[in-house]
Amino acid sequence: MKILLMMLVLLPLHLAAQELYKLPADADTRWISFENRSGAKGQAGMENKGAKGHACDTLKAGGSVTLMDYSGAGVINRIWLTTSQKPEALRSVHIDMYWEGASKPAVSVPLGDFFGMGLGRKTAFQCALFSDPEGRSFNCYIPMPFNKHARIVLVNESKESHLLFYDVNITALKKPQKDLLYFHAYWSSNKQTKLGEDFEMLPAVKGKGRYLGSNMSVITDTIYGNTWFGEGEVKMYLDDDTQYPTLAGTGTEDYIGTGWGQGVFTHLYQGCPIADTKKKQFAFYRYHIPDPVYFRSSCRVAIQQMGGGGRGHLRAAVKAGARLKVVTVTTPATLVKILEDPSYPDLFDEKFPDGWVNFYRLDNYSATAYFYLDTPDNNLPALAPLAERMAGIL
Repeated sequence: MKILLMMLVLLPLHLAAQELYKLPADADTRWISFENRSGAKGQAGMENKGAKGHACDTLKAGGSVTLMDYSGAGVINRIWLTTSQKPEALRSVHIDMYWEGASKPAVSVPLGDFFGMGLGRKTAFQCALFSDPEGRSFNCYIPMPFNKHARIVLVNESKESHLLFYDVNITALKKPQKDLLYFHAYWSSNKQTKLGEDFEMLPAVKGKGRYLGSNMSVITDTIYGNTWFGEGEVKMYLDDDTQYPTLAGTGTEDYIGTGWGQGVFTHLYQGCPIADTKKKQFAFYRYHIPDPVYFRSSCRVAIQQMGGGGRGHLRAAVKAGARLKVVTVTTPATLVKILEDPSYPDLFDEKFPDGWVNFYRLDNYSATAYFYLDTPDNNLPALAPLAERMAGIL
């Protein structure tokens, strides 16, 4: 039995390895960087008489740099770049991607958040889609196909210029691909939400596609004291879902594969690179690669803004001025669904049990959602203004 299980695990790796020794007839390799802006054959490393002539350039304050402007069919396999590591730069610089000549970007996300890490912070980590080997660079391995044209632009909304190195590695194809799904990414924050409202990591996007997952960031409000922020369940509304979703998790740390709290770990498809209890900051991710999430007409993803703690901690938070709403209380004997029992004693009533209390709260949430869609642009709002992106970062 053990041998059979091992064979089942290794079989996908064996099939993938077979591709290593095949030479496709309709594909070529191209690297696009400052040393070869067009990616054209035989046109790389020409400056400074073939020596190191244009390894980097400047992303000027208030300006932009086009990383890629490529006509033809292909697939982006990897993006690497490095620039300023300052929190201001990680949120004020954003990366925009356009497919097939569309005027609206399919991707418009703050730089740090796009590459898997929010909060304007850097740390070494690795997962299936992103890596930061030593906390000083960005790597993305998400395949991004296109049939006619691809353009990638960095926009610097800060007042400071930054040195920039990068390369985009693509497979150039001689023929367009059929039934193509385009890569998209969307950044959002919970600035507009109210107590008891879920935070939409991905507003309802229209079309056919696949939800790849999200990286999320939370800066918890100190007014809630020593309570836990992560009781919120992730919900996914697929296609014709209305009031209730088809998919629902059981809690925040549960969704990213851990339990009973949330410390630092980084795995292939799930992890928490930052769990800073002193600064009360958490950055975590879940990518649905082995467990795909498909949709045929629409997809909306949200997370409840909900925490938990003991009765005494909640009473202290309310006295300090915290806004909260009790949802459930768990005792050794039972789970009480307070929203279904409006006559249940108030939190400050002596009859309210001393158990674990789940409650709605408001913290500083942001997220980057990644998905594939059957159109090169989407119906989602434009990237939030700089002031909203910087809230709580500095």
